[in-house]
Amino acid sequence: MLGDDVELLAYRVRGLRHVITPDMRIEAGADVESTYRLTVYAALDEALGARPDVVFVTNPNSLHMPVALAAARAGCALFIEKPLSHSLDGVEELIDLVERKRLVCLIGYQLRFHPGFRFVQSCLDTGAIGAVLAARFEFGERLSDWHPYEDYRQMPAADRNLGGGLILSQIHDLDCAYELFGMPKRVFAIGGHLSELEIDVEDTVSVLMEHERDGRMIPVQLHQDCVRRVPSRTCDVIGDSGRILLDFNAWTVQVFDRQGRRTHAHTFEGCERNHLFLEEIRHVLACLRGDEHPRVGVRDGVQSLRMALAVKESIATGRTVQLT
Repeated sequence: MLGDDVELLAYRVRGLRHVITPDMRIEAGADVESTYRLTVYAALDEALGARPDVVFVTNPNSLHMPVALAAARAGCALFIEKPLSHSLDGVEELIDLVERKRLVCLIGYQLRFHPGFRFVQSCLDTGAIGAVLAARFEFGERLSDWHPYEDYRQMPAADRNLGGGLILSQIHDLDCAYELFGMPKRVFAIGGHLSELEIDVEDTVSVLMEHERDGRMIPVQLHQDCVRRVPSRTCDVIGDSGRILLDFNAWTVQVFDRQGRRTHAHTFEGCERNHLFLEEIRHVLACLRGDEHPRVGVRDGVQSLRMALAVKESIATGRTVQLT
């Protein structure tokens, strides 16, 4: 299974046939089933009956949990696309199955594999900017540009019933905040469907979180929107003796000292968006071999989901949400 002879089994519902290229375009004349020699199943039980080594759960967010639970009951290793789900229903059962059966289970947060993000982690681990005082994450990209090959109004991200919306669809930034600073103590957020986009979910969100680090409480901000035309994704961390600025899309990271002088600037040459997915799948295979442990396991996936649900609750109620 881990060599050149990989058999791809697919439980398919919509049955779309087009092949998407790394630059998010439809490959002319290509058929996904023949291109990748898929063995297609119309029923999930039949697909699981073929005893796959690992199940990739990549359907809409609100449909993740039924498939993941069925696969775990069948004893399959799991890769679950982020977020883990759209709610906490079924989460405890999944944790129990994964841990009791000792199943490999990973959640698909590809930004964890960004070399710039890993550089930021190492800087914080070594105290390169002193004590962290604050951080800010930002994401923005027009929803219609996420998948240029399809009508954005038909995307799961645009549909509340499918677990769509900006917060869950772009939960990556919350996961990055969780990885760097742990769970927030409390969350306050404002936002909603503020643009002319023809969707029934939120498109603009601003979040303020309170995290504890080194015995002190620090503010971590997050702004997200799926309205702007020029894409942006950044992470800015301020310490008492410097600052780190990561631009995910430009593949650059800069470090400044307390006087504001730039002491380090690096561009990760040769990297592109697909690099993250390739590194992620290499990690999945290494975990299946037993060479590595999941970088984002099921319990980590639960934590970032709890953060996202707290953001949604705060927007809906106008109140601060406490998290333990």
